[in-house]
Amino acid sequence: MIHAIATIELNPGTREAWLAEFKKVQPHVRAEKGCIEYGAMVDLKTSIPVQVPHRPDVLMLIEKWESMEHLTAHMTAPHMTTYRQQVKPFVIRLTLQVLEPVS
Repeated sequence: MIHAIATIELNPGTREAWLAEFKKVQPHVRAEKGCIEYGAMVDLKTSIPVQVPHRPDVLMLIEKWESMEHLTAHMTAPHMTTYRQQVKPFVIRLTLQVLEPVS
């Protein structure tokens, strides 16, 4: 199993529009072979001192996949190509971390 964390920085004020497009593609991704988990997260304001400051225009996609092959197939799926075009006007930057459990 692998994990992927995508950090998406949005243009100010576009979070709801991005989420509307994400909610359209999410069921398709969850139906993909090898998808274990796929969801969007936003910062929670807390008083924990080591937490990064609240970022209202940043979202995180938390993903779990059975294998790297499944993640690679996901990245080239037709619904993802369409989704990327739909959200492109909202996105400033996207970074991705792919992780594996330590044994």
